Amino acid sequence: MRVFSIWTICAALIIATFLPAAAAFAETKGNTDKETANLKSAIVIEQETGKILFEQNENKELPPASMTKVMTLLLIFQALEKHQISLKDKVNVSEHAASMGGSQVFLEPGETMTVDELLNAICIASANDASVAMAEFLAGSEKAFVANMNREAKKLGLTHTHFVNPTGLPITDHYTTAHDMAVMARALLQHPKVLHYTSKYEDYLRENTDKKFWLVNTNKLIKTYPGADGLKTGFTNEAKYCLTATAKRNGMRVIAVVMGAPTPKERNKEIAALMDNAFAAYMTKPLLKKNKTVALVKVNKGEHAEVPIVTKRPAVLLLKKGESTKGLKKSIQMKGTLQAPIKSGTVVGHFIVKKKNIVISKTPLIVKENVKRASWWQLFKRSAGSILTH
Repeated sequence: MRVFSIWTICAALIIATFLPAAAAFAETKGNTDKETANLKSAIVIEQETGKILFEQNENKELPPASMTKVMTLLLIFQALEKHQISLKDKVNVSEHAASMGGSQVFLEPGETMTVDELLNAICIASANDASVAMAEFLAGSEKAFVANMNREAKKLGLTHTHFVNPTGLPITDHYTTAHDMAVMARALLQHPKVLHYTSKYEDYLRENTDKKFWLVNTNKLIKTYPGADGLKTGFTNEAKYCLTATAKRNGMRVIAVVMGAPTPKERNKEIAALMDNAFAAYMTKPLLKKNKTVALVKVNKGEHAEVPIVTKRPAVLLLKKGESTKGLKKSIQMKGTLQAPIKSGTVVGHFIVKKKNIVISKTPLIVKENVKRASWWQLFKRSAGSILTH
């Protein structure tokens, strides 16, 4: 009887040890195990491939609070990359921007800040006034900027997202989902310079003046969670405590989103557990770097007869720990014949990796530079040369 009792106790301990971890990372919708019972919705994705590692009520439309600023930041960094603005540009603060409540850095009407300073205020202190100042600077008005936010959401294929402001301050008809937030975060991380700002725990605004303002990051995970370096917290009475977080370990970056946690402590605990499980269960294997030339492809009526096509982003395999990479088949799949002119960055095909005839990796291939249409003289010489060689 004693032996039976000992074995019963041992079995119970084993189950208690391993069952929660397995349940917390079950890849099923509507999972309501105790690991995520206090959340309205959650999702975890791998950044390079975009593959979903965990989901729970991921398409439930909810107020995102200040996680809204992920989209605001995406539009800012797109403008920086296109050289439409620079970090040194000076932004004049309007009365409207200065009037924003909630999280703020107390900008004054007529005050001038650089784009760099305002990015610090948005990323570290979640400043609503800085967000509206940047919105007006980029689009001329907050309303026009919000239209751009919704346009970009459609471009990203987000079907459960609608913005009414660039801050996340409570307002009717302003909503998104955990899934859509993860997609936005993935797009933002295509601009890695954002991590320079979101990874700072503290900084100062107006540092060399008598109005020096201490900025402290609202995302405490960057100080407590190994590998965490972003992205954006959120809280309103309606939204409760939300967080879109990212962390990188051993070359693998994950994005995790939780919405509707009852307390900041619970929010951080839940998201840390989700990311822990992702890192414990999965690994990535790099195949090709970003901008790697994979082939020379003929262009119909192009200035050059052939152009290089390159990877738009790194080609990466997402694998379960211990999974074999034997038997992989790699191929290039073009969308069709290339026809000049072609704008740089146009996706013209995919680098495909299959295992047992199942696609396990699909990386977009692009034309790196503009492909101009050939002049009639170039086409004539090419045609004549072709005739002479036959």
